[in-house]
Amino acid sequence: MSTAADQHVTPELAASVGGLALDETKVHDLKARLRGEVLQPGGDGYEAARTVWNAMIDRRPAAIARCVSAADVAAAVAFAREHDLRLSVRGGGHNVAGNAVVDRGLMLDLSRMTGIRVDPARRTARAEPGLTWGQFDRETHAFGLATTGGVVSTTGIAGLTLGGGLGWLLRKHGMVIDNLISADVVTADGRLLTASAEEHPDLFWALRGGGGNFGVVTSFEYRLHPLTQVLGGLLIHPRERARDGLRFIRDFAPTMPEDLAVYSFLLTTPDGVPAFAYAVCYSGPPERADATVGPLRAFGPPMADLVQPMPYPAMQSLIDAAVPPGLHYYWKAALFKEVSDAAIDTLVEHAAQAPSPLTSVLLEYYGGAASRVGERDTAYPHREPLFGLVINAAWASPADTEANVAWARAMWGAAQDFVGDRMYSNVMMAEDQDKVRAAYGVNYERLVAVKTTYDPANVFRLNQNVTPAA
Repeated sequence: MSTAADQHVTPELAASVGGLALDETKVHDLKARLRGEVLQPGGDGYEAARTVWNAMIDRRPAAIARCVSAADVAAAVAFAREHDLRLSVRGGGHNVAGNAVVDRGLMLDLSRMTGIRVDPARRTARAEPGLTWGQFDRETHAFGLATTGGVVSTTGIAGLTLGGGLGWLLRKHGMVIDNLISADVVTADGRLLTASAEEHPDLFWALRGGGGNFGVVTSFEYRLHPLTQVLGGLLIHPRERARDGLRFIRDFAPTMPEDLAVYSFLLTTPDGVPAFAYAVCYSGPPERADATVGPLRAFGPPMADLVQPMPYPAMQSLIDAAVPPGLHYYWKAALFKEVSDAAIDTLVEHAAQAPSPLTSVLLEYYGGAASRVGERDTAYPHREPLFGLVINAAWASPADTEANVAWARAMWGAAQDFVGDRMYSNVMMAEDQDKVRAAYGVNYERLVAVKTTYDPANVFRLNQNVTPAA
């Protein structure tokens, strides 16, 4: 049986898939350099490999290098440079902006790199970039350990980490980057470096929030924490209570102990009922669970109380069904200056006009351990105990794209009176490139200096790009 790389791509086939930048000689050269596969348009596995979580992303790489090792990554990066190909990097494939997929360039697919080794004595894990947080958590949970890792189990560890990394355990254990010990990185010149507090500390600083600007990480080393069970789940209220519910959480959140995380949602239930919900995760001592969550339960009563003890991996997959792969997604997000009554009224009014029942609006509260890190200590600078807004437009049919994007942009425009220019790069769309400087704030110029050192030609530019100095 032939592989995708063995199949001959005719000019007619190339034209039918939008053009092909690589001739057969170059493809065979790339294949000879890798242990992994090389996928081409029209070949086996190509369509699946170019498909990512967000169905709005429909791009066709000239070739896909399905890497299985750091050596493969280095060879593919070198190949892209030699042939002046635009280069994209796919980890778990969950990035809403779709930067993982490049048109008519070379895509590095790291989804086969899913090795993980947990050291229960040192409470660390070394993990490869193709893992999702669900896969990561299953391994660490076997040893009664966990670390901050998002709120959706299908999110890839690589992209979330490099952008900073929020999650259920952020208030207790900090952001994902606050638990990163080291990273192995293939740089633009093909070197494999270890970045840590002791080795290449400038690169290590930049990787903690600076995204994929500086190289391809082939291994992450994380600090782990004892955790098996949490008290978690949803408290669901009628939508009519949303204003009161958001005002309550605005006032309650700054008083919460650090082992309690709460995300607030304006959403539609699976049976079509507009609702307001708290997603709750308590990770502290069991004997204090009821007292800690009690104030949230006292706001109500809810029409459904689904909060219960559960293994931490179950908490990580709690809202997976609300953000399945294959829908069309368009996000807008920022950090609030102030969650005023007027801001709450604006959110509730616009959420009620969402054209799709699959859409949700989130209000997230950070703070805790993440806020005890200085704004210049990592590339991610926004360490104040803030509320974050995420407008998550989601719909099934491409025919509905215009209406849903227009709604999200209108809501975003209405929110400008209440949000600042501080942003989190992991939830920025590709169109937000002009906001990158604001996303990094006081750290932007230092990021430019690191970028200029490690990637002066801007090889890694399909991201929320930090442009190197001329």
